[in-house]
Amino acid sequence: MTDTSSARREAPDSAGLTSAEAARRLIEYGENRIGSGRSVSALPILVRNFSSPLVIILLVAAVLAAALGELIDAAAIAVIVVLNAILGFVQEWRAERAIEALRDMLAPMAEVIRDGRPMMLPADELVPGDLVVLSEGQKVPADIRLMTAAGLRLDESILTGESVPVDRGPQDPEPRAFMGTMVVGGRGEGVVVATGSATSFGQIAQLTEQVGEKTTRLQRQLARLGRQLGFVGMGVAGAILVIGLIAGRDLLDMVLTALSMAVAVVPEGLPVVVTLTLAIGASAMVRQKALLRRLQAAETLGAASVICTDKTGTLTENKMTATVVATPDARYEVTGTGYDPAGRILRDGQPVRAADDPDLARLLHAAQVCNDAKLDRQPDWTMIGDPTEGALITLAMKAWAPIPDRNARSAEAPFSSERKRMGVVAPDGAGQPTLCVKGAPEAVLAACSSARIGGQDLPLGAEQRNELDALQGSMAEQGLRVIAIAARRAETPEDLKEANLTLLGFAGLLDPPRPEVADAVRACHGAGIRVVMITGDSVKTGQAIAAMVGLRANRAISGAELDAMDDEALAEAVRQDVIFARTAPIHKTRIVESLQSLGAIVAMTGDGVNDAPALRKADIGMAMGQRGTDVAKEAADLVLLDDNFATILRAIAEGRRQFANIRKFVRYLLSSNSAEATALSLNLLIGGPLILLPFQILWLNLLTDGVSAVALGLEPGEPEQMRRPPLHRDETVLTRKGVLGMAAFGGYMAAACLGLFYHYLPQDEILARTVAFTALVLMQEIAVFAFRSDTRSAWAIGMLSNPWLVLAVAGMIGLQALALYWAPLQTILGTVALGWADLGVIALTCLPLVVAPGLSKALRRRVGAVAGHGA
Repeated sequence: MTDTSSARREAPDSAGLTSAEAARRLIEYGENRIGSGRSVSALPILVRNFSSPLVIILLVAAVLAAALGELIDAAAIAVIVVLNAILGFVQEWRAERAIEALRDMLAPMAEVIRDGRPMMLPADELVPGDLVVLSEGQKVPADIRLMTAAGLRLDESILTGESVPVDRGPQDPEPRAFMGTMVVGGRGEGVVVATGSATSFGQIAQLTEQVGEKTTRLQRQLARLGRQLGFVGMGVAGAILVIGLIAGRDLLDMVLTALSMAVAVVPEGLPVVVTLTLAIGASAMVRQKALLRRLQAAETLGAASVICTDKTGTLTENKMTATVVATPDARYEVTGTGYDPAGRILRDGQPVRAADDPDLARLLHAAQVCNDAKLDRQPDWTMIGDPTEGALITLAMKAWAPIPDRNARSAEAPFSSERKRMGVVAPDGAGQPTLCVKGAPEAVLAACSSARIGGQDLPLGAEQRNELDALQGSMAEQGLRVIAIAARRAETPEDLKEANLTLLGFAGLLDPPRPEVADAVRACHGAGIRVVMITGDSVKTGQAIAAMVGLRANRAISGAELDAMDDEALAEAVRQDVIFARTAPIHKTRIVESLQSLGAIVAMTGDGVNDAPALRKADIGMAMGQRGTDVAKEAADLVLLDDNFATILRAIAEGRRQFANIRKFVRYLLSSNSAEATALSLNLLIGGPLILLPFQILWLNLLTDGVSAVALGLEPGEPEQMRRPPLHRDETVLTRKGVLGMAAFGGYMAAACLGLFYHYLPQDEILARTVAFTALVLMQEIAVFAFRSDTRSAWAIGMLSNPWLVLAVAGMIGLQALALYWAPLQTILGTVALGWADLGVIALTCLPLVVAPGLSKALRRRVGAVAGHGA
């Protein structure tokens, strides 16, 4: 995988390498792969799912429980930890395999000359010194030194970000075709000089890999929460153990009490609930064409405050389309988008066919003759070749123009960046040799001496030239790519002299916006999300597309202007509604850093290898699934399977739903754990017997809380979630308001639990513990409904809007009945059967949790409405 001096020096003959020599070099240099193309192994994914602080705390608790002989407790905790790791591993492994399948589906082949004959080989088998043939529609499979070229044009946007194809040939100062670029026109041959990581593509990939992994906001918050709970649990447990021993209580009793306290403080079900919620959300995203590579990234996506997006293929269809045709004396509107010729050409609102308009027919004939693109009707009108030429073919088909025989060409002058035009000699409809020319307006007009007006070739004077310049200039001002088309009768079949041409007219082309993008941009603005376009196209084109899709753009900054800005000037610029044009991929990283310095949470799209550093730098990197490179996909957190901007909005909505639900069930779980910990602590201070056994606490935390919390994680998105501004970068899962609510719920449940325990304790300790245990179960199952919304009661939301929660609560109540009345579970949990009177007392204790949350929310809404009216 190298760029060898020997390969450079070799001037291979037409026979190419021998198979034996190619096999030797394959062993010497390795496969033509870049490092990021390798599959991600299972072990790092598995280790990552065992490495969060909360999981580590649970593993320590399991070991301690086992050491104390509490094998059932230890096994229960271990099962939860393993289940959590398996769930996270399976989801992330599936994401990696999906990306690998996408990579395999797009694996390129290469045409190589070996042993004196051409053959098709997998591109990863190429070696330095191979003689490769480049043809239209192929990806360049390695870095190649060009030996011959005929009209060779390459799309190098994957490396440079520039969407306009460039001419390449052996006459260039650096006659190379780079790996990953696309042949859009012509043909060439060359010798492979670099493969794999030694290519320009591979070297950038290696730099990207050095950036390192980033942690998501949710990972950092849960890690901090895990550490805090661990410290609290260990501190309280240690304090209880010391205080109890000083007071002369039994060592084993105090160890069990301390273990119970540690188990009560740490929400054992939290890792599983988080992982399940994220995994289910990731599956929902895949159905919406968004593949999440790291589960925790969903929450960050939901908090995105700025989307930096490419134009081509993301906001637009990536299908160049002729929208306007202008002859010197007429203007035509063109309907339809892409390469499907289903649209029409309209003049004064009426459909026009080539047969009915000789001047238009002549223009369309020349546009087809001077053209190397091909359209394929299957499966969905795809194009091979230069997108501009494909658009001109489609344009002619919309007018039912006759299709000329390209094999009848007698001479050709390929497009070059110096001449900025292409010329072809071919017979016209009458069989007479005709020179047809197309290209940049200024280049074609300079070669014209007349213009086709009213069916006649009239001389071009200064006034007419100024009018034509103004005509094509007005088209360019609309963001259109303008192509001038001209022709003249050729004196001989080889007459390529580009002079004394007759201007036939102009075609205005545009890569049209996707139809759903305008609504998606409007929804982003409604959700408080800024959208910043970053394009390699011209400022005018960028502004035109921005206007079409409703992007706010008070200012357009070119790549050259950006280079001249210092960091302070750029930060000031990105505070405004701005678009960036004529940019290179390297500019994206600066733009991301500038936005992040202002506190923005940035989502960035990209497809090229040079986009990978920016994708890693962004809070959320989003790669294109269809046209993106493997390097971009593996640097990203999210892969857009349909390359569609609207998919980003759907993914953000899902991310917001997931974070809202994570916040709900974290508060729910911690309110339950705080109730248990408070009851245990107060009971210890009172000096009473153990109010809850360790396995009863595990039952509460893993089953009663855990299953209901998972169902709470399935709560549908609230109607107003995409009408709120995104969360601030520093906002945490637990807010002050959330902590106060947890304290209220936890305090009541702890007080009720203690009150019931001491009410029944004179009758029997096991009965008292059973009543307290059952009351906690029922109170937690009732309380879960209060956490569904901060503003609406469960009845207002609709009990069946989340049927999973109803089923979970019913199931947990059923399990608790088994715990009370089924002998095996009675033995394991240390419970006894309760009578109807006991259950009635418990029900009365739970009643405030049914009524109070709804009344509190109604009161807050009323106070808020009064305050808003007063303001």
